[in-house]
Amino acid sequence: MDQPLAGVRVYTVEQYGACPFGTQHLADLGCEVIKVECRRLGGDYARMLGPYFADGEDAGNTSLFFQSINRNKKSISLDIGRPEGRKVLQRLVQGADAVANNLRGDVPERLGVTYSALSRFNPAIVCAHCSAYGREGPRRSWPGFDFLMQAETGYFYMNGDPGSTPTRMGLSVVDFMAGTYLALGILAGVTAARANGKGRDVDVNLFDTALFSFSYLGAWALNNGYEPARLPRSAHASLVPCQSYRTSDGWIYVMCNKEKFWMILCEKVGLPRIADDERFATFPDRLARRDELTDILDSAFMADTTAGWLEKLQGTIPVAAIRTPHESLSDPELEESGRVTELRFSESDRPFKTLASPIRAGPSTDCTPASSLGGDTDALLEEAGYSASDIRGLRKASVI
Repeated sequence: MDQPLAGVRVYTVEQYGACPFGTQHLADLGCEVIKVECRRLGGDYARMLGPYFADGEDAGNTSLFFQSINRNKKSISLDIGRPEGRKVLQRLVQGADAVANNLRGDVPERLGVTYSALSRFNPAIVCAHCSAYGREGPRRSWPGFDFLMQAETGYFYMNGDPGSTPTRMGLSVVDFMAGTYLALGILAGVTAARANGKGRDVDVNLFDTALFSFSYLGAWALNNGYEPARLPRSAHASLVPCQSYRTSDGWIYVMCNKEKFWMILCEKVGLPRIADDERFATFPDRLARRDELTDILDSAFMADTTAGWLEKLQGTIPVAAIRTPHESLSDPELEESGRVTELRFSESDRPFKTLASPIRAGPSTDCTPASSLGGDTDALLEEAGYSASDIRGLRKASVI
């Protein structure tokens, strides 16, 4: 069975994190994703980003950062900063469904990757933009990155224990969310264009993504003045017990977010008497006595190891060990279940591992590393009708 996005072609002027993460979703689902990279500028600078490389040293295409968000992609070397390069792109988009970018908000218009610039060459083309602050407004020309968005929209304020310094999330979550929204926007635009023949601009930006992802917290704040408080042990704002607890050798996280789980927990940890204790009868009661209940449950959980409690509780109440990332990624179940995939540059190279797509949409197919910078240039230009002589001329002029 074909992958669901087989036959969709997307050119993408991208670098670093947000847009590459999003277009990799498309590539993993069978879309032909082609990175447009300027050889004069070294291509996507994440190609050289360390500190870790697939072969143990920097060899130009082996950055594990780069490969983790660019697998299954092709590459064409093309300088669209020059008029000659933009003319080549205009010819290429005649056989494409979309052109994506994560350029600064004021740059897509200058480089001619907007719908107004490309629609006369392909009226159905979708031009998708993932900027820091959008392509309109006073901050359109501002550079911006994930951690700035977390700081400005309140993520820092929400994280960490009470009294600690404002703390960012450990991952570039805004980049990853924005890239995923971009992929969704591309699919929406292409679906409409294939139905009515008319493309469009699709805009996503990091700032809006960070705001939108507040979801119900945003609704609470907008309508009721809600201000999230930092709570010890990553506790839930209102549901108790829902936090981390000490065991004899570490920590465990318990989520009794339904009343039925509270009753089961009391039985499993040997405290059936408190299940009927009126002090802890309901969520509001337990919230009012959170600290008291924390001491009681800490004492109970200290009677066994984390592994022992998992064996007793998993499958009956929502519970998890608090593991380090390395512990999580070393779990043999990941490879057994196909959540880790191996890639290799050639048969003679040793393989390296990346995390598989979380989207399961049919039989899995082999993943391939991202192409080397410009590795597909000649083939793509030949397909677009350029002769060998034309290609030599473009290369001599440093357009490709």
